[in-house]
Amino acid sequence: MTRSVSRKPRASAHAWRTVDLHLHTPASSDYQEPGVTYLDILQRAETRGLSLIAFTDHNTVAGYRRMREEIAELELLERLQRLVPSEKSRLAEYRRLLNRILVLPGFEFTATFGFHIIGVFSPDTPVRDIEHILLSLNVPSDQLDFGSATVGATADVLTAYRAIHEAGGIVIAAHANSSNGVAMRGFTFGGQTKIAFTQDPHLHALEVTDLDQKGRRATAAFFNGSKPEYQRRMHCIQGSDAHRLVRDPGNAKNLGVGDRATDVRLAEATFEELKELFESNDFARTRPHLGRAQPELDYVQQAREEGANIVQGFHESATQRGGRLFAVIADVCAFANTNGGTIYVGVSADPNAKPVGVEQPAQVMKDIRSAIDRMLTPSLACTVDTTETRGKTVVRILVPRGDDPPYAIEDNKIYLREEAETSLAVRDEIVQLVLRGQTARSEAPARETVEPAPEPLAAPAERLAPEAAPPGPAEPEAVGPPRTGVEIVDAEERDGIFYYTVRDLRNGNTVKNVTRASARKLWHYAITQRETEAFDPSSVAWHGDVSLWKKRRVLGVTRYDLAQRAVDGQLRIYYGVTEDGVHGEWKRVVDGEEEG
Repeated sequence: MTRSVSRKPRASAHAWRTVDLHLHTPASSDYQEPGVTYLDILQRAETRGLSLIAFTDHNTVAGYRRMREEIAELELLERLQRLVPSEKSRLAEYRRLLNRILVLPGFEFTATFGFHIIGVFSPDTPVRDIEHILLSLNVPSDQLDFGSATVGATADVLTAYRAIHEAGGIVIAAHANSSNGVAMRGFTFGGQTKIAFTQDPHLHALEVTDLDQKGRRATAAFFNGSKPEYQRRMHCIQGSDAHRLVRDPGNAKNLGVGDRATDVRLAEATFEELKELFESNDFARTRPHLGRAQPELDYVQQAREEGANIVQGFHESATQRGGRLFAVIADVCAFANTNGGTIYVGVSADPNAKPVGVEQPAQVMKDIRSAIDRMLTPSLACTVDTTETRGKTVVRILVPRGDDPPYAIEDNKIYLREEAETSLAVRDEIVQLVLRGQTARSEAPARETVEPAPEPLAAPAERLAPEAAPPGPAEPEAVGPPRTGVEIVDAEERDGIFYYTVRDLRNGNTVKNVTRASARKLWHYAITQRETEAFDPSSVAWHGDVSLWKKRRVLGVTRYDLAQRAVDGQLRIYYGVTEDGVHGEWKRVVDGEEEG
């Protein structure tokens, strides 16, 4: 088999390229058009303007292998000079199309409990090596070519992630927010398991079905790194999951090739470039393909419309004068100690304000890089580049979540990010950062040999077929605290001053010896409320053991003060809870109040 049909020519510059990394072929047993050929699929991909596709049949690489075998047979006949005209035309068409479209081998693996995982590999990876991965994941050898979406007891999700990644593949959680997806809404598996399935370091991307949607309810917005329990920002893409050439006229949900594709910005359409994108923390290089010529998306303006938050910061300048450069580096330090994030220099957070821009971007970038190297310890690899917004050049800083915290400026100034606020860490928070760094370093060798389970999984009957569970009254589910806001858990008076112990639900830290004078914004609000207004249980409407006490809107953000009657009879008050922290029974309380 020659390389003439396996590689695309190298491109010379970054460009948007349309990809569909979730295509089935007749090798999948549930393919809806058995008469379709592999050449038909390539021709349809060309018609849809796709630059890169992946054959991801159910638990098999048979589709990709059969296409390669067909090409190899035609090439052999060509060398023997035995090609008939129709075969010569077919081989020429294969060569033409594969010189325009890169086809990657892959599979859609069915893990335990029915979760689907896509593995995509380099075209240089031998098919037998990919089949070996499937066998190692317990796909029965007699089912390896069958393309069945159900193959019985296989491997668990985390084992599959790791096996695909360590074999050099790209790991994608298929239709994560939909059926058989690891982030499917309303699915009643444990919270820690869901976190592990969507935040695992071996996972490259989430395939979602609502990539073109905006707002906080979009799946991509949920996994943007701003949620307290989902701290790793995830690359989100979309794929057609096509089981046919064109969309089914009788069922619009049965998509065809390229009907739900993704645009990615690559220097060249290669597997290596694609993998590098998914392993980077640059989230401005993917967008939903809308099927028509698209204007360049202004990611800076989009970020400003989302506003400053725990993973996003804005500065109008980075000059030494006025301490503005120090403020930028403080944000770098805070992001490294928290969830990572992106900093824009040359614009304010106000989306309606005209961008200021930077006049000498090359010098500004040099100053920022130098300041990060000089002021921040330990060293941290940040990406500093430029982008455009509304005719102005803006400097962008991509800050990873550091793996060796705590990070400090000038050795002793340690910052954290909480929502849109960068603050100096206090003693108890520094202790937590040190423990996090120690844990990361101690677990690193263990991950080479053992992948710990996030929590025990329920039996299949309990999770997927609740109607088959033994009859009997269900135990009431304990209502956990919200995921944002703060709680005052203790108070002590010393020399006429109250010292509080504050539990920050945004990061899980518990901080002692906080006074009203030393408290940060949200802590200060909570302490002020506690000192000036006592909670009266008879003044609120209770929904079981939880209630909404107050609702306020500050700088465009709605915050709730919530109350809970704990099992021990104590009242617990959660101050300043945002929408991101409202879940489960709390969501029903809040939504009920707003509807009323």
